Order: sequence, then C-alpha cells, then structure tokens
Amino acid sequence: MSTPPSASLYVGDLQSDVTEGMLFEIFNPVGPVASIRVCRDTLTRRSLGYAYVNFHSAQDAERALDTLNNTQINGRVCRIMWSQRDPSIRRSGVGNIFIKNLDPSITHKELHDTFSAFGNILSCKVQMDEKGNSKGFGFVHFESQEAAEAAIKQLNGMIVGSKEVFVAKFLPKKERLLQKGNSWSNVYVKDLDPTLTEAQLQSKFEEHGKTTSVAIMRNVDGTSKGFGFVCFEKHDDASNAVDKLQGITLGTKKVWCGPAQKKSEREQELKTKFRVLKLEQLTKYSGINLYIKNLEDEITEDRLKKEFSQFGTIKSARIMVDEKGNSRGFGFVCYSTPEEAQRAIAEMNTRILQGCTKPLYVALHEPKEVRRHKLLQRHNSRTQVRAGPVPTPSNVYPTTQQVYYPGVPTTAYFYPPNQVVPRGGRGTWTSAHPPGHYAGPGPAPAVYSGQPQGGAPPGRAGRGGSAAGAPPANGRGGQAGARRSRARPQPGPGDKAPEQAGYDTLTIEFLNQFPP
Repeated sequence: MSTPPSASLYVGDLQSDVTEGMLFEIFNPVGPVASIRVCRDTLTRRSLGYAYVNFHSAQDAERALDTLNNTQINGRVCRIMWSQRDPSIRRSGVGNIFIKNLDPSITHKELHDTFSAFGNILSCKVQMDEKGNSKGFGFVHFESQEAAEAAIKQLNGMIVGSKEVFVAKFLPKKERLLQKGNSWSNVYVKDLDPTLTEAQLQSKFEEHGKTTSVAIMRNVDGTSKGFGFVCFEKHDDASNAVDKLQGITLGTKKVWCGPAQKKSEREQELKTKFRVLKLEQLTKYSGINLYIKNLEDEITEDRLKKEFSQFGTIKSARIMVDEKGNSRGFGFVCYSTPEEAQRAIAEMNTRILQGCTKPLYVALHEPKEVRRHKLLQRHNSRTQVRAGPVPTPSNVYPTTQQVYYPGVPTTAYFYPPNQVVPRGGRGTWTSAHPPGHYAGPGPAPAVYSGQPQGGAPPGRAGRGGSAAGAPPANGRGGQAGARRSRARPQPGPGDKAPEQAGYDTLTIEFLNQFPP
C-alpha cells in the first residue's frame, strides 16, 4: 500500500462520549502521537462522531491504520482511513462504488477484505443504524477508477455472505434523482397475504420481465410484514408489471403496486399533492363558505342547516366535534353562490337562536395563514397607538386646580391621587366632577369642601399659615369659614337644607334648585 505524505488519520463512527484522552490511550502505544482533535459542534460542543489523530511519522500512522482499523472504541467499531484535506477528491466520486443487498452479518472488516483484492482502498463503510445494526448497504472508495471498475465487473451479482449483492458506481443524490425520473425499476408491493412466499411473488412478476431480486419484509420471528419489493432489470418491464398487476388477487388479498420510493420522496410528493389540493379548495369555496361560532350544545347539524337554508341553497353544513362526539362550539355552512353567503352573514350575525343564550358569530371562512396575518397586523397597530410620550405627573395631576360647577359659585381645590389628605377637621372629600363628566386619566380627583369651625385649617398650618395642599384665601390664614360660606350657597324659601339634599354628593336635582 502506498503511503500518503501526511501522517494524519481520520477516525470515524465514534460514540458521542469518546474524548481525546481515550483516543490517546488507544493510539499512543502504536507510536508517538503529535495531536488529537475530536470535532465538535461550535454551539453545543457535542461530538460530531469523528476525530483526527496526527502522528510524528507516516510509518506510525500506517501501522495504526493496519492494526486498529475496525476495532471497537467504547463499544462501537471505528473506521480509520487516511485524512484527505482536499475536499474535491472526496466529492469527485472517482473510484467510489455502492454495494447493496448486503448480508446483515457483513462488517467493515469483512467488506474491506472482500474488495481489497482489486486495489488500494481509501475508505470502506457499512451503513449502520442507531443501534449499530447493518442497513444492508455500504460504500468502498478505491484509490483509482480502474480498481473500482474491476470490482464492479467481478463482484456484481456474486454471493457475498448469504445474499447476492448489487455493486455499481456511486452516484450523488442529485444524479440519482435525475436518472430515476423515468428509469425506475424497483416495484413496491403491499397488502400481501401472510402466507405468500418470495418464490410465488417472483413467479407472478416474472411474467412481465426479468427480475434481479425479490424480497418480502419480515418481522424478527419470520412472519411477513405484508409488503415487499420486486426489482426488474428494465424500467419498461417494471412499469408494465405495475399496470398489469395493480389490484390483482394474490392468495386472499388484492395487492397494491407502485414505484418504490424513499420516505423523503414520499413526503415531498404528498406535500406537493396536498398543497395543490388546498389551493384548489380555497379557490373553489372562496366567498361561499361561512364560519359560525358560539354554537351551543343543543344545536345539531340538521337545525343548523334549517336555520341557514332560508337564505339560499346549502351545499354542506357541519358542526365540528371532539373525540367524544361533543360539539366544539363552531361549524361551517357552504352556500352555492356568494350572494347567498353575504345575505346569511347580514341576517344571522349576532342573532340569538330560539332556546339559546349566546349571539352567533357568522363570517366568511378564512385560511389559517390569513387569520394569523390579520391578528399580527392588529397587534402591531395597537402597539403603535400605545407607544408615545409618557405623561409626567406634573402635567397630568396639577397640585391645585380651580373647579367650577354651573350655578354653584364655589372655589375648591383637589389633590392628586396618593397625596396625603388633610386631617384634623370635619371637612369632607367629594368628587371634583359629576358622574360621567370626568375624562382624565385614573379616578376622578377629590375635592376638599370644608374644615373645622373656629379652629386652625387642616394640617395645623399655624399662625398666618395655610392648610397643606390648600392655598390661603385673601393672603391670610384662618379664612376657611369665608371659603366655606361661599362654597355653600344658602337655600331659598321652601328649599331643603344643603345637608338634607345631600351636598356631599352633587346631583342634578340639587343643582336645579338654583336660579340661572
């Protein structure tokens, strides 16, 4: 084997918990190790399942490749090959072959030993699942294209282990998809009778062309899973078999035949199919399908159809139910024309049906994406309206303000919320505005309408002082009595006293007692 000029090895198929220290203990006895790096994710720092081991000499690296390749590291067989720094060589596909229908017992080492007779192997791999079991296919990368072609010529169709293997040139996924468009030859068959054997299935399908392999998928105990695959040599034979054998009876069941597809291909095909179907339904039922909610449990589909049938011809009426069959409170009614749907919206929206307590909500049905877009726009508009300069306490709640009521010559002062209320007197706090007339932020401010007679103003302002929060009258303290007399006009003859009329809470009847 020719030795590359570098002394770096690639070690793949590693467990996620393998560290540099564990690899050092394994590779250093073979020869002095210069460095080891386990490749990790940049964000999570989790191992990517491969590492690079650099030796001081190429001879030590070659010895490690020969002795440690396909050995177990922490319970999993590792795969070692020369490190190839040039990605163009790895991606070119030169010398790379694909092997399928491998026996489950074939390992990396056995596959390497089988193909090493045709040339120098750069990489050899059997694809494994999460549990370490073979998936039935693998790859062998030769150093030259001539060695790969010789291996394909000699081993394609040969028995390796207990199965006849298929060996061909490896093709990237894009090329496989392009070739598979009109050249598929593998047929998927389902709904098979449990007693049907591979020989019976092969004899039936070979009536339409030569087959290369026939397999029925089975459980661990050997029972049939009810589906299998039949691979033809030619695409025309496979297509003819699908057309002729679709729906025929084999044993006791009618089988279904079609082109074999990978899971990703089936999912993509189904997504495209459902997307087209959804667009057709939206176009077909646009403007005639109504959404009704606030339906009570007593409303049945028959009654829903009866209530809405007076506005036009109904194609369908349905109430959505849960797993137990109980109504979910909403449903759909589909009319034949948009005019009938608009008439039903105008007449039935917010109507309360007989025997019900909630008004109906009726509107045109909208797709989920449209509703989500409208809700997002509504949320953004509300956010923009709320955004703005935040008012400061100084311009929202002034310390004092003169309050005027029509017909009541009064001067009073109110205090902003959470301000200390004057204490020590018999004065009362009332609303500064009649009910329904205050439009400012927060609760209506309170008005202090009096203070103790014959004493200091509230808050004990002292000689010549004023009450806390109330400005002095006429520049002198102790004049609360004069303010009080002006704030309470005397009633006329026959009128009730202010105390009896409820002056503390102003009413329209009380204000009407005074002349204009």
